[in-house]
Parts: sequence; C-alpha cells; structure tokens
Amino acid sequence: MQTVGDDMDDDKPITEQAMDTITTAVEATKDAAVTAVKKVKKAAKKVAKKVAPKKASKKKAKKAAKKATKKTSKKAAKKSSKKAAKKTAKKATKKAAKKAAKSKKKAKKAKR
Repeated sequence: MQTVGDDMDDDKPITEQAMDTITTAVEATKDAAVTAVKKVKKAAKKVAKKVAPKKASKKKAKKAAKKATKKTSKKAAKKSSKKAAKKTAKKATKKAAKKAAKSKKKAKKAKR
C-alpha cells in the first residue's frame, strides 16, 4: 500500500494529483461494495434454500397465485356487472325523463 505523498508528480498540479487519488479511492470502495453485495446475495440464497424446499414453495406460490387471481377476477366481475347495471338504469331513467318531457310538450302544443 502506498501513502499519498510517495508517488507525487512535480509536473502535475496538486489539485489534479488529489483528484486522481480520490478517484482511485472511490473506485476501490465501489469494487469492495459490489463484492460485499454479491457475497450477501449468495448467503441469502443459501439460507433460503435451507429454509424452504424448492418444490413445495413453488407449489404453494402457484396455489396462492391461482387463489388470488380467482378472487380478483370474481371481484372484478361483480364490480363490472354492478357498474353495468347502474349505467343501464341511469340511461333508462334519462330516456324515460326525456320521453316524458317530449310527451308533455306535445300535449301542450295540442291544447293550443
């Protein structure tokens, strides 16, 4: 390991040398962080394998997914049917109101 002052270059300005040193330190830190993350991920995978067998977890996940999709699709169907019923009811009432208004106008015209 080198100390900062060992490899000083007299031709380069001090600021440039400092930036080079900082850049090197940052890269080394980044590399160390990446390797640490990889190790942690590997360890986590090992623990996960030991805790739950793969086949059982896959089956459970599949079942849960099926159940969830069934529930959500049922709820969605219920909601959409309710919405459709409300829409048609609204449309029917609007049409009936329009018809009633038209018939009233016709009746008024006929009386004149």
